[in-house]
Amino acid sequence: MKHRVMSTTAPHTPPTTASEWIVQWSHLVEKGGAVLDVAAGNGRHARYFASRGHNVLALDHDETALANLAAVQHVTTRRADLENAAWPLREDEKFVAVVVTNYLHRPLFPFLFDALAPGGVLLYETFAAGNAQYGKPSNPDFLLNPGELLDAVRPRLRVIAYQDGFISVPRASCVQRICAVAEQAPQSSGLTDRNNAATPDRYVLQG
Repeated sequence: MKHRVMSTTAPHTPPTTASEWIVQWSHLVEKGGAVLDVAAGNGRHARYFASRGHNVLALDHDETALANLAAVQHVTTRRADLENAAWPLREDEKFVAVVVTNYLHRPLFPFLFDALAPGGVLLYETFAAGNAQYGKPSNPDFLLNPGELLDAVRPRLRVIAYQDGFISVPRASCVQRICAVAEQAPQSSGLTDRNNAATPDRYVLQG
């Protein structure tokens, strides 16, 4: 079963606008590159990145949701059972951004990292421990433990921004969210060359 979470005030109405976290860090995503939307649901982030000129691949198990996305320009859909079947992407399918929101299946983490092209950005936001007091999800299996998302990402990617705490908008909840980059390895020249490594001005921080 897919663990996508709806609002407690409108349990059958998922959000339709892009997450503020995704919007805040979307400027780091290479213009024109392909974007992967994992567990895309109603496609709010697929639509958002498509509107910015990206070709988007939307993965989900829900055929109805994917059918609604099929007519959106620049969006390609692929039905995928992300929890009970093999990872649905080929090794050569790489993306300038991988987007995941309101979804947690821990075994997918390595596949998400591997799907990033060099310089690609992981944008991830989902519910965390403590959320049970505010509503669904309340099952600990579907809630990140303190610092868990940071610990999972940091060995593989450069973390640009991370938050772990309480938010009141769009509803009261506990979340973790991260923006991280798959940096390109410096070329081996035997000399120190600042152009071969990412510099801080590559990552413009927006508060």
